[in-house]
Amino acid sequence: MTAREIYEVLREKFGEEVVTEFQEENVDPPAVVVATEKVAEVLTFLRDDPRTLFDSLMCLSGVDYEDRMEVVYHLHSMTHLHKVTVKVRTDRENPKVPTVEKVYPVASFHEREAYDLLGIVFEGHSDLRRILLPEDWPGHPLRKDYVYPDSYHGIKV
Repeated sequence: MTAREIYEVLREKFGEEVVTEFQEENVDPPAVVVATEKVAEVLTFLRDDPRTLFDSLMCLSGVDYEDRMEVVYHLHSMTHLHKVTVKVRTDRENPKVPTVEKVYPVASFHEREAYDLLGIVFEGHSDLRRILLPEDWPGHPLRKDYVYPDSYHGIKV
């Protein structure tokens, strides 16, 4: 199944309010943009529907743009050997996305990384805390507006 066919299946199932965009240019594999609040429902459908059977969340990444944040989910089907990218957009000043750790348990670690480095809050996450940096580290270092501290606990950085 091609990414466009997957997009069409999602539009048929969820409608244009949930499945908002298909990005084909400069994206490999092409991406489907979905409504942020419905991401767990969409990913559950993609995992369970016999036409798609996306049994593997290969990667979950946060992206900081000038005007928004995005969370990008790279899915792969071991059965059908196809893949697709799903994106959700969130506010840059108060980035919140529902967790998908109940859909794909491996998402727990990826979501913690995106929280740690970009400050994206994954609502409903069972253990949302920093994974790479100390709990008291100031800010989120992969944000475009991050200002690196001169020192940490009296130690020059």
